[in-house]
Amino acid sequence: MNKKKRFPLVLVVLVIFFQSLIGITAHAADEFSVNANAGYAIDADSGKVFFNQDGDTPKGIASITKTITAYLVLDAIKQQKISWEQEVPISEYAEKLSTVPDLSNVTLVRGQKYTVKDLFEAMIVQSANACAVALAELIAGSEHTFVNQMREQLTKWDIKDATIINASGLSNVYLGEHVYPGTQENDENLMSARDVAIVAQHLIKDFPEVLETSKITEKTFAPNTSQPDEMKNWNVMLFDGPNYKEGVDGLKTGTTDLAGACFVGTIQKDGRRVITVILNALNQDNDENARFAETNKLMDYCLNNWSQQDVTAAGQSPTDKKSLKVTEGKQKTVSLAMEKPVKLWVRSDMDPTNLTIKTTLDQSLLDNNAIIAPVHKNEKIGTVSVSLAQDTLGYVQKGEGATTDLVTNNEVEKANTFELIWQKITSLFA
Repeated sequence: MNKKKRFPLVLVVLVIFFQSLIGITAHAADEFSVNANAGYAIDADSGKVFFNQDGDTPKGIASITKTITAYLVLDAIKQQKISWEQEVPISEYAEKLSTVPDLSNVTLVRGQKYTVKDLFEAMIVQSANACAVALAELIAGSEHTFVNQMREQLTKWDIKDATIINASGLSNVYLGEHVYPGTQENDENLMSARDVAIVAQHLIKDFPEVLETSKITEKTFAPNTSQPDEMKNWNVMLFDGPNYKEGVDGLKTGTTDLAGACFVGTIQKDGRRVITVILNALNQDNDENARFAETNKLMDYCLNNWSQQDVTAAGQSPTDKKSLKVTEGKQKTVSLAMEKPVKLWVRSDMDPTNLTIKTTLDQSLLDNNAIIAPVHKNEKIGTVSVSLAQDTLGYVQKGEGATTDLVTNNEVEKANTFELIWQKITSLFA
């Protein structure tokens, strides 16, 4: 008897307890931040934005610039304009730059043999600035012409607010007479964290082989030359130790006085890949690995708080357009359905049933917003976009998002001559 009286009270306590846990999780997910001037994170495949902290303001990116240079190098190889084993001539400019104190480099000597692969690996692993210049000169004839190509590539990706003035990410103060025309002595490359994520997404999607280079921890540069160099990756998340993180395999660090300590990282875990961006980690003065500590937090936030879920089912009618008028058919309407189930990335504090559904009809198939019979079952007549009503983050690029085809749910036969006449008569008195 006593147990029966206590059970409801215990149940209430448990319910309150679990509700409080859910509340804590939601609060943590909603108010998460990174100790940096900007932070950004996306799903590499879909482009879904998981996190945005001042991610739309252009800021210094330093050697993260080299992700754009890497893209153009890999694209030139794909188009067979250059090859991995092709020898790269070293200009006086590149040679001199490679010996500037305090800059990340490997030593380049004119007359020595360096391949595209040698310089590419040094540019990504060691963040060798002179190697970026030498590769730019090989592809475009000069770094300035290469910068124009970098800008053109960004325009193709609808990146409009970036400032790109060199291939390495260095401040102009190190480039002397080689600064891009019209720029000032202290100018540097600027991009928003969102734009950095877009570049990284294209680089990984179009050239996934870049990750084989970005995950190299240590390697000897040009071992058969007169001045080989021992390279060690600046990305400490690849090494055993307090900053190691399983699944991290890239992508690029960057540091200048203007930009601060920056890192665009990527991790693959449980069948998903996340891209993160940290610009100017603010605790750098106290922790030389602050950018990686913030990246670790951001990666965990994305992996632990965002999950992909089925939010609609195949054959489900869209709430904003359940049927469509039919002209000259035996029935006046045809029911509509979503062809395939839709998956969405859902944050732990969001309601996966609270959806925003938008139907877009293919007007080329319609006449006055009606379809002409006969209508076949599963006939595609438009698309349906689905998003979470609570989600204000959206996707990193235009054109990305969760969609499925809008199809007819049944067939409608064409009316015979007598039925068409009767329809016209009844319409006169409707």
